[in-house]
Amino acid sequence: MELNEDPGPIDNCVLYDQDNHVSSAIWDGHERGVLRCHEHTSLLDQWKLTPIQIKLVEKAGFGYLRLLPAMSLDNALIAALVERWRRETNTFDLSVGELTITLEDVALLLGLAIDGEPVIGPISAPGSVCEKLLGRVPEDLNGGMANLTWLKEFFSECPEDASPEQTECCTRAYLLYLVGSTIFSTTTGNKVPVMYLSLFENFDRAGKFAWGAGALAFLYRALGNASLRSQSTISGCLTLVQCWSYSRLNVGRPKFNQEPDNICFPYVLKWKGKSGSRTKCNAVSYRKALDSLKSCDVHWLPYKDMDFTAIPEDIKSCLNLRASRTMLLCFDKAERHLPDRCLRQFGMYQNIPKDVERWERKNRIVDHGIGLKGKMDMALKEWSERWLHIAEGGEISDEGEYMQWYQKITRKYIVRVTSSLESEYQRTVTAMREIANIADIISTEGLDSHNKDLLDEVKSLVHKCLTEQFEEIPEEKVSKKCSRKRRQNDHLGTEYE
Repeated sequence: MELNEDPGPIDNCVLYDQDNHVSSAIWDGHERGVLRCHEHTSLLDQWKLTPIQIKLVEKAGFGYLRLLPAMSLDNALIAALVERWRRETNTFDLSVGELTITLEDVALLLGLAIDGEPVIGPISAPGSVCEKLLGRVPEDLNGGMANLTWLKEFFSECPEDASPEQTECCTRAYLLYLVGSTIFSTTTGNKVPVMYLSLFENFDRAGKFAWGAGALAFLYRALGNASLRSQSTISGCLTLVQCWSYSRLNVGRPKFNQEPDNICFPYVLKWKGKSGSRTKCNAVSYRKALDSLKSCDVHWLPYKDMDFTAIPEDIKSCLNLRASRTMLLCFDKAERHLPDRCLRQFGMYQNIPKDVERWERKNRIVDHGIGLKGKMDMALKEWSERWLHIAEGGEISDEGEYMQWYQKITRKYIVRVTSSLESEYQRTVTAMREIANIADIISTEGLDSHNKDLLDEVKSLVHKCLTEQFEEIPEEKVSKKCSRKRRQNDHLGTEYE
């Protein structure tokens, strides 16, 4: 690739929002560093559930999600993937074509139901909902959100001799904490919207919701927001994103000392205790790996070797929805599920997919108040017809026509090819910013004063290094240094010829 080759898209009929995408900023030399990842699974195992509570959690549809392991997130890998996410299509645009996280991935990795009622409910006054369904109201309910720490403090240990009412209150608090820590985690920190609580009033009714579809709608929106050049944080089920990447891409995948147990379910447990080597790879390394991805680096059918006898029948019977071109809903979020763009993930031949109507993407339900009811009605209608729109693969095995089309509508590269000095400078700046971001999100809870002082010292040193050593060096100066270095090398080359 030449230094200034147009990275695309050549035809912006699909990626019409390129100017607002983070890849445009990176191409222009404006790195944003590693995203701050908001997920709160580390304290989930501190909840002590009674046998009665576990039955209620299973009845509500979260018997498998409660097994979600607390994984160490690879922020750099997630950031590099987000740079390839396109909210126009809800897919990752990679060199081999489009891939995405589908309903199949949610069902098999998390064990959540992907069929059922849409995740929508009444939005009542937060205080009254908490009083009715939890038996108490948090002091701070700003923005209709409850603090996760408050939920854990008052409800994490339900007495064995608790009354049925008290047991149900503690279980609802756990479910609110569970979804707020995982599938519906937010960028507002350690908080969860109380609106989800109303869905847990009746545990039998809760089990009829398509929680997997709601989780995917929420994640699509979170990935789309994080892909904008103005954003620096990301939420949603990031464990799902990371394990999806581990399952499908040969990038940042941890190695096993011995072959994992393929009988486990949900399949996210395969990666329990595993995380990529964040000390060896930063966002720049992952970015280059994704830019040069080959088809042989993609595990197109990662679940074919899994033991399907471990999959519950109610989930197995709905897996055909993995290829449904439909709308996914989660309260005020409605997002397109477009599996016809990623048919190779289902063992089908990929043909040129249908167009995505631009107005549907630009006028999202949450973004504009105009015609809100009409858009919601349309989204609900599409979900109700989900079984009628199952995508089918191409009839021929030659996908050359698809790739020719794809090369015109995709963003081929994220970053320019630079000289070694420029690359080293960029890698150093990126690494320092990663250290700063990691230091900022480390919790000081439980640290003694000495370790708190050490953490503050790390933050101070990194900040000083960034401001004094890097931020004051303009790009023109770096370019001049690079040009001078090249002239010196040319001169030396002439001398020794």
